[in-house]
Amino acid sequence: MNAKRPYKILVVDDHFVVRAGLRDILSHEPDFQVVGEAANGHEALAAYKRLLPDVTVTDLRMPVCGGLEAIRLIRAEQRLARILVLSSYEGDEDIHAALAAGAMGYILKHSSDDQIVPAIHALLQGKRWIPLEVAGQLAARERGEVLSEREREIVRLLVKGEANKEIGQALGITELTVKSHMKNILAKLRVRDRTEAVTVALRRGIVQLPDA
Repeated sequence: MNAKRPYKILVVDDHFVVRAGLRDILSHEPDFQVVGEAANGHEALAAYKRLLPDVTVTDLRMPVCGGLEAIRLIRAEQRLARILVLSSYEGDEDIHAALAAGAMGYILKHSSDDQIVPAIHALLQGKRWIPLEVAGQLAARERGEVLSEREREIVRLLVKGEANKEIGQALGITELTVKSHMKNILAKLRVRDRTEAVTVALRRGIVQLPDA
């Protein structure tokens, strides 16, 4: 372990209660010191530059600037930055996107008490931390078919309640083309109708609900 100083931890979450909870858990570890907190990605980048933490623990979805953007910003600043995602979102697309952006680990908030400390230790050793439940979601994604960017655009408009004609107008394509894409979307998501498609896409993290 580090004999010179505690490892510096930066906590990023838009909820104060979550940050306080993490602070409390990590305060019992003599090798860890929470040196800073942030409520969104922009604050996280500023804190990272100022504090140079050994590990950054971040939520995935936050207002103003979310976790994915925070990961990209920090990794652009320091490509070897160790970043652990702590999220309540367990959709395979959320997990895949976070790891693709540069996170070294992904744990779910409902299991954080048991996993947060060993996860941080793993990252400090240069290892990834992918629990079985997270690995299972990624494996399911690999077995399925991934939506194209055009199909994702259509699903985002479906979430807003748009009809095929409105979707076509918004994307500059014909209604017939929209119907063709819809057929592929239903097949890839293994659902029967538009309502099921929206439900599955939201659950998996393929799209998010629009801001109110």
